[in-house]
Amino acid sequence: MPHLIIAPILLPMATAAVMLLLGDTRRPLKAAVNVASCALGVFCAAALVYWVQHMGAPQAVGVYMPSNWPVPFGIVLVVDRLSAMMLLLSSVLGLASVLYACARWDKAGVHFHPLFQLQLMGLNGAFLTADLFNLFVFFEIMLTASYGLLLHGSGWARVRASLHYIAMNLMASSLFLIGVAMLYGVTGTLNMADMAIMVPAIPENDRGLLHAGAAILVVAFLVKAAAWPLNFWLPSTYSSASAPVSALFAIMTKLGLYSILRMWTLLFPQDAGVSAYFGGPVLVGLGLITLAFGAIGIIATQHLGRMAAFCVILSSGTLLAALGFGQPDVTGGALYYTLGSTLAISAFFLLVDLIDRTRQVEDRPDYVNEADPDDEPFAYPVDLMPVRDVNLDEDEQALFGRAIPAAMAFLGLSFIVCGLTIAGLPPLPGFVGKVVILSGLLNPNGFGHDAQVSTGAWLLLALLVIGGLLTTIAVSRAGVRYFWAPEGRPVPRLRVIETLPIGALLLLLGVLVWQADAVLRYANATALSLHDPKDYIGTVVSTKPVPSPTATGEGGLRR
Repeated sequence: MPHLIIAPILLPMATAAVMLLLGDTRRPLKAAVNVASCALGVFCAAALVYWVQHMGAPQAVGVYMPSNWPVPFGIVLVVDRLSAMMLLLSSVLGLASVLYACARWDKAGVHFHPLFQLQLMGLNGAFLTADLFNLFVFFEIMLTASYGLLLHGSGWARVRASLHYIAMNLMASSLFLIGVAMLYGVTGTLNMADMAIMVPAIPENDRGLLHAGAAILVVAFLVKAAAWPLNFWLPSTYSSASAPVSALFAIMTKLGLYSILRMWTLLFPQDAGVSAYFGGPVLVGLGLITLAFGAIGIIATQHLGRMAAFCVILSSGTLLAALGFGQPDVTGGALYYTLGSTLAISAFFLLVDLIDRTRQVEDRPDYVNEADPDDEPFAYPVDLMPVRDVNLDEDEQALFGRAIPAAMAFLGLSFIVCGLTIAGLPPLPGFVGKVVILSGLLNPNGFGHDAQVSTGAWLLLALLVIGGLLTTIAVSRAGVRYFWAPEGRPVPRLRVIETLPIGALLLLLGVLVWQADAVLRYANATALSLHDPKDYIGTVVSTKPVPSPTATGEGGLRR
């Protein structure tokens, strides 16, 4: 099993190389290879989740040394509960996005499939690495692939948005390097576990440099996490990208939050003395402002693509504020909320593309799917819809009893599920996650124990309620506009391959509710291990290289 740790990196890298060798003329074969690789990636990630959950150790940690060099000299890959969970989430989103793209979007430009796999390689590597400079390398692989994916499909809107996106990420990458250099100068190491050991021994005169380097590094992560005021680029970028690309991009802000959480809990845990939870109030304040900004953006726009993009900001603000409190119970609820909100937002981006297609049908009654005109539609023909000869209107059309076409029923129900999850209404995962977060904030010592609730906790409670209300209003208004108000709109033709990934993502939301107890136990165990990283640090630094075979006698080998 330890060798499986490197599979989420090697698999997409090898797949991208194979698809580049196939050239541009074998699109069906490349699509099949991409789907198969993503499906295998989901299997590997699920196996890693099962492995770390059943290790039996207080903090399940698996370590792999690609170069077989001892810590801290060699690059180390580490999988624990948090990284395994994020690997599984990114793999699921990758499979859903590529399935949707195979319907028609992969034909809109060249090199979509290799870039898609390189994007997954960067994401998976960033979740697995335990080395700061290696984290930078995987960030750049991910960002380089995202530049090409963002431009996929051409168009002036994508070019303009990509310029802002590239400029902001180049600035963030520069800050990343500056922060890493300062931390290396103070601690003398780049391995995050080894750095955590060095931090308590840093002289008081150098502690200011430590805090400054960590702050600069976190600013780079905040850009990727879409925290206010560094998130102005996100609404136009995510709404301009093609649907499968935006669906995959939904996890990129979570990577920024993952990096903040990993570095913050390792370098500044609760027993770090004067540096304990350094910058926590700032993270809470930025999260609250980001949450408010996202809620205002959702209610202020009527464009579904931008609404989905502001939902990303809303989710990031909620998580950033919750993580900043540094309470394991709150962090566990935030991790559960991460799963539900990311799946719902990714499905929302895919759904927006299909809803926009229904508007295009108004001007084209003879609408057919450009990708495959002969494909069977996921809808009933209008003239075959059953009508009962009762309750006729002035045009002798039935007012009641008319069957809803399957395509419109699917779009409408999916829109409701995504909207309820993002707004945090019961019984969906968004509601469960917010309840757990608020329970931890309002009862920091557990139920039945009196404790003073901080002002930040009350502000987060108020903003979660207001944000949920504004999101509900915005989603209801959009539902009326796109599903209820139009009359005489022809039924769109949807391919099953387009509806399958959306249905699978929504089904996973149901699984999160059905298995909420098991998922919350996993999330709470993850939070406890993050806020008490001794086992993580000890496991990484104590891992020894595998002995090399040595000669014994004439040609004999001894391990």
